[in-house]
Amino acid sequence: MPAEATRKIRETASDPEFGPWLAQASILVVDDEPGMRNFLMRTLGPRCKRLDEATDTEEASRKLDAHHFDVVILDNVMPGKNGVDWLAEQRAIGFFADAILMTAYADLETAIQALRAGAVDFVLKPFRSNQLLNAVARCLDRVRLQRENYVLRYELRSTSDHILLRDKLIGESPAIRQVRDTIARVAPLPTSVLLTGSSGTGKEVAARSLHSLSDRSEKPFVPVNCAAIPPDMIETELFGHLKGAFTGAEASREGLFVHAQGGTLFLDEIGELPIATQSKLLRALEDRRVRPVGSEREIPVDVRFIFATNADLSKEVEKGRFRSDLFFRINVMQIHLPPLKDRGDDVQDLATLFMRKLSQQLGMPPVPIGDGVRAALARYDWPGNVRELRNLIERTLILGKFPEGFGSGSDRAVADTAQSLADLEQRHILSVLKETGGNRDEAARRLGISRKTIDRKCASWNV
Repeated sequence: MPAEATRKIRETASDPEFGPWLAQASILVVDDEPGMRNFLMRTLGPRCKRLDEATDTEEASRKLDAHHFDVVILDNVMPGKNGVDWLAEQRAIGFFADAILMTAYADLETAIQALRAGAVDFVLKPFRSNQLLNAVARCLDRVRLQRENYVLRYELRSTSDHILLRDKLIGESPAIRQVRDTIARVAPLPTSVLLTGSSGTGKEVAARSLHSLSDRSEKPFVPVNCAAIPPDMIETELFGHLKGAFTGAEASREGLFVHAQGGTLFLDEIGELPIATQSKLLRALEDRRVRPVGSEREIPVDVRFIFATNADLSKEVEKGRFRSDLFFRINVMQIHLPPLKDRGDDVQDLATLFMRKLSQQLGMPPVPIGDGVRAALARYDWPGNVRELRNLIERTLILGKFPEGFGSGSDRAVADTAQSLADLEQRHILSVLKETGGNRDEAARRLGISRKTIDRKCASWNV
């Protein structure tokens, strides 16, 4: 094809008529007719990222085992096995991608069979190129919206405090500047990263920075809090499941690995992952393939992995709570997030940011941060790090002033604030436990935290 024609077709790929996702798509064409395959390859080839073809269902099965495809375009009438029967078989053994059925028969029975087999759209032969391109664009938009909706709902259930900071590590202290420099160096590489640091230091913010600076920034960033998912659900959340794989599995569902396809999967609190799931994660890391619960097929995945922990994983390995082979596999590039007390004047910048953003969010006037308050911010050790500072600013906005005595030369007011927040947390957790009749698993699910966290806190409260 002439270069000028190719250029015009590539320009068409960004046309709103077909959406922005076609250029990033991976598509498989299955048809026994060489003429139809050639037409589809000429139509789709210059517009999508990856295009492959298969002459029959047997070859198509092999290619599905080897590669991930966003859309499969499938002829219905082929020698050996027709498209509808093959599609139904593939759905039953773990095929999640969208399928478009091509057929020359517009009868109702064919349409019903196609829908039952799992086709999401079909085009009638003969068709124009625009008809096919629009069908593919609809599939890509549907999948993108479905995955984004799932990830956003998952984020809303999470307990992280990354919303205000998002992709930015605020501060100019030498410690945080070194972190930013390291992130900038490693972000463009495919290397897995392990983020360490105490709770509240900004590990998820660092993970988002790694993603936004990588060549995967246009693809999904999927955060997973391993401590917030019940142990009996973590495998299906990560790897997905087929319909009927276990009690309550009324429909097949993709896992978070597949939702992150082409992008970044962030596994926070990796030390909380159950031992049984650790072995499956190790295999997924090594093979870059996942097997949904109840599936006979392994799905190829292309994701960048970022891990985070506030625990000393080497000690967890010694205690037998974390697999040594998994630790060595994820500990390729380690970035330590410094505690807030070691970041000098960064606490002032963060306090100013939180005051401005939270006042807008809560609809309350900002409280002035005077010299005395700034001195108190600098003196305090901040055991809860950035999260504790954020909570202090939020409470100040609600009360309309900083705690009594804060900024008068004593750290007691800050400590009292931290204590009052701890009391609030205790009352909230105990009230949810009461609502669930003492069922800690159900309370953990409602609160978005792990059962281990509830057990640990209840033990500290002698409950």
